[in-house]
Amino acid sequence: MKIGDIVARKSYNKDIIFKIVGFNVDENNEKLAILKGIAFRVIADAYIDDLEVVKMPSMEDVIMNKDVESLLYRSVKKAKEREKKMNRSVPKLQSNTNVYGMPGKVLQIDGDKEYLKICLDVYTQLGIPAVGVAIPEANQYKEVRSLLEKHNPDILVITGHDAMTSRKGNVNDINNYRNTMNFMKAVKEARKWQPNLDNLVIFAGACQSNYEYLIKSGANYASSPGRIMIHALDPVFVVEKIACSRIDIIVPIEEVIDQTVTGIKGVGGSETRGKFRWAMPKSMMY
Repeated sequence: MKIGDIVARKSYNKDIIFKIVGFNVDENNEKLAILKGIAFRVIADAYIDDLEVVKMPSMEDVIMNKDVESLLYRSVKKAKEREKKMNRSVPKLQSNTNVYGMPGKVLQIDGDKEYLKICLDVYTQLGIPAVGVAIPEANQYKEVRSLLEKHNPDILVITGHDAMTSRKGNVNDINNYRNTMNFMKAVKEARKWQPNLDNLVIFAGACQSNYEYLIKSGANYASSPGRIMIHALDPVFVVEKIACSRIDIIVPIEEVIDQTVTGIKGVGGSETRGKFRWAMPKSMMY
């Protein structure tokens, strides 16, 4: 076994595909592999003899399974339908071909550069302006403020990998989570910069993150109410709903959650205004 190997855990019936990202030893000096999920935002560890090397297609193919592709297709279709509906709801814009829409701008800070690239590709498909920076979870709080000042986004995503360290541990003990505390610190730093929940919309968390602590820290949406694994693209689907909904409406929470891969056990949040604006005229230089 070596760093970069694609593996599955035999004791879990090889239910999740991981990449080995490092090694460690336990209290008995037995070697452990540090694992990051391929399709899910989870980090875990396992003994070497519990792992089996597996073959897999490209990372995009693993993440973009048929269910996710269907959800993405529906999201793109809904975005187009929503734009038509919003256009019809504003009489002065109905016959004006010089009008254009401006979805909310996204800044995504991600602990996984491979996931980040895929997320940015999906934002492009959805027509959402986005910038992304890959920063290890433990360092995100140190850089979030300067990135906010530089990019001035409407929506901030703070994510990466997380997990509960013990299934028998207290779910309310923040020390039982690998990165929830790091996400909380980043959210709090962002809220020092912009405390208003509608001016800066924040999604925070990853697999099995402590949802309640992240919401209390100032996130609009977070994972994971059911302490389950969330899909790599769940933050993107939450963002799409907010970024492409009109600024004069409060986006229904259930609609945001219904648009995610893992649903209400994976993602939750609070009432939040949309970030989409109409503008005119289009540039006359072209």
